[in-house]
Amino acid sequence: MAALWRHGALSAASLVDAVKADQKWADATIKTLLNRLIHKQAVRSEKIDGRQLYRALIDRETYVAGEVQDLLDRLFDGRAEALLQVLRTPDA
Repeated sequence: MAALWRHGALSAASLVDAVKADQKWADATIKTLLNRLIHKQAVRSEKIDGRQLYRALIDRETYVAGEVQDLLDRLFDGRAEALLQVLRTPDA
């Protein structure tokens, strides 16, 4: 997702290259993850000017907000103030 957020729509080859610049993942791993993101409707595959391109359907801010909410729900009963209390408490 980070590569798509940074670069916008990318071909499969360009996307693999962009991911490999940051991660030491095999091509097959990247393609598997891409297919999962398409299945989850986070990424769209579309043909533009005869080229297959991949585009993020969710922006980074929306993704981060969802991850933060998941963390709150999972660890703090959905309560942001409980997380803040943990962050304010000095280590013993």
